[in-house]
Amino acid sequence: MLPDWGYGRVYTVVVVNCTFPSNPNADNLGGKLLVHAYYSTASRRYERFVALEEAPGSYDDARFRPPFAYDYLYCGSSLYGNISSVRMREWLAYHARFFGPRSHFVLHDAGGVTPEVRAVLDPWVSAGRVTVQDIRAQEDYDGYYYNQFLVVNDCLHRYRHAANWTFFFDVDEYIYLPDGRALEDVLAQLQPYTQFTIEQNPMSSKLCIDDPTEDYSREWGFEKLVFRNSITGVRRDRKYAIQARNAYSTGVHMSQNVYGRTTHKTESLIRYYHYHNSINVMGEPCQKFVPKPANGSKVMFEGIPYVYDDNMKRLAGEIRRFEKQTIGDVHT
Repeated sequence: MLPDWGYGRVYTVVVVNCTFPSNPNADNLGGKLLVHAYYSTASRRYERFVALEEAPGSYDDARFRPPFAYDYLYCGSSLYGNISSVRMREWLAYHARFFGPRSHFVLHDAGGVTPEVRAVLDPWVSAGRVTVQDIRAQEDYDGYYYNQFLVVNDCLHRYRHAANWTFFFDVDEYIYLPDGRALEDVLAQLQPYTQFTIEQNPMSSKLCIDDPTEDYSREWGFEKLVFRNSITGVRRDRKYAIQARNAYSTGVHMSQNVYGRTTHKTESLIRYYHYHNSINVMGEPCQKFVPKPANGSKVMFEGIPYVYDDNMKRLAGEIRRFEKQTIGDVHT
């Protein structure tokens, strides 16, 4: 399989699925799954490697059926470059509360988990909410965007039977439920589908309200970045969630290799706020201050009309309280 529409042909990731008509380890005596990869259809040369090894007695059929260990699992793409520990803290606290205690986050360190970022992650790792995969060696096997397609497929298959739903999106994106909906209610409505995609609310990562009574240095990023791009009728990237046990490979924006139906009509149920590139801004994100627009009027900035949107801002206080209750005081 070449995942994520035709992008797999460009980004060089190939997913091989091995499906057997019956359980090859029915006696639970263990064994190895060997893969032989040939250089051509006529080639006598091949690469031979162990794809999977099961120890005697290690097979447990119950692991592949509900109830799973988690309700929700997050598979993150490669973390690379300069990552703001402050933005990472906010993102993790927000989504730990959003997905609830029966959720888990898998992050992939491609060189972006600095000591400062690690200090943010460690309390969540200790609490059993986060796993950090060290993939820094990926730079020796160069692939598009820090091997992003390889990473998401590795996560899919490692955790394919770990959760009811697996979410794929980035650390500058925040999942949001309109109209005060509950996540379990939304996903119950989407249960008949193997996969659903999520439409974005594109936000300015520079534009803030000019209010001398506010101490912006103490506010979180999604608390002060309150201007949404109001251009309509434009196709924007979507992110997605799948019932991973029914997916055979996956991509960055959706999977085309699933068993079951996919729906894209989810705008009224679930969306995500996208603060593009904000995760790489090490200092203050606010670069331009403007008065709060009145009566839904628009603000032009860098040739783009923006409208005021404080949906995320209104959640900030509750997220702070949740973080303190869950992992104590945090200093970044």
